[in-house]
Amino acid sequence: MQLLRRPNASRGRLGGGCVATIGVFDGVHVGHQKIIDRLRTVAAQRGLPSLLFTFEPTPREYFSGSNPPARLSRWREKFTAVERLGVDWMYCPRFDCRLELLTPAAFIESLLVGHIGVRHLVVGDDFRFGHRRAGTVADLEAAGPLQGFTLEHVGSVAVDGERVSSTAVREALAVGDLDRARRLLGRSYSMTGRVVRGRMLGRELGMPTANVNLHRRQSPLHGIFAVQVAGLGAARRPGVASVGTRPTVDGGAPLLEVHLFDFDQDIYGALLEVEFIARLRDEVRFPDLATLKEQMHRDADDARRILNAA
Repeated sequence: MQLLRRPNASRGRLGGGCVATIGVFDGVHVGHQKIIDRLRTVAAQRGLPSLLFTFEPTPREYFSGSNPPARLSRWREKFTAVERLGVDWMYCPRFDCRLELLTPAAFIESLLVGHIGVRHLVVGDDFRFGHRRAGTVADLEAAGPLQGFTLEHVGSVAVDGERVSSTAVREALAVGDLDRARRLLGRSYSMTGRVVRGRMLGRELGMPTANVNLHRRQSPLHGIFAVQVAGLGAARRPGVASVGTRPTVDGGAPLLEVHLFDFDQDIYGALLEVEFIARLRDEVRFPDLATLKEQMHRDADDARRILNAA
């Protein structure tokens, strides 16, 4: 999948136009997957490239200031998920004050028509755009014949009677309901990141951990988990992970720490994908390191039992 970041970078590269969809696509859940499947189908029928138009940062992050909503997927994770679904192009301009102030008409004319040459647009049924989210599907339908593109909107997807949305996935993860999140996403929830150096406390306690920065201003989940980890060979490796601020040792920013079972190698710099299988408990403050160490070993035993039974 090819990436366009600057607003004018697409000129000359999509000269024949494209079939596009637009949205935040946080988490790339089963509702998003339905839209992308339709995008690829129409693109193939028309002999045009498929393009997914999204933003970085997300509009909600931009408007939320210091207290943004939890983000399901960092930018790299979203790119990888969309690429795996077979989309040809991702167009991801920076969301800033210039884009925020575009009227719906200017958004259509400048971005959709001028920059990517949209010939057919696929959107979700709740899509809004432009300044103060004033633009609607009706505006796109009215503009299409004048600007030379056609439009279709894809209905919502329901799983077990629940409408699938990124908000619903966040709600499930926030309370540790990984089964519900798995149904909405169509896969287990996971995070990716490179292993960085930490304080080596886990090694001192007899359980060395790989520390992974979250690359999120807010984490969608917290606690202790049984996990499977990809990125260290062909097979996934079982382990136990913590997502939190490490209150017993006065930790700071939230961090993902993973202890891999029966594994002892230097993996600094490795890119890991940590798949969350089951939630074990909340993160809590312990009175001392000895008590913390005892609990860490109990967590590891619980995680091994769960993963062996899976």
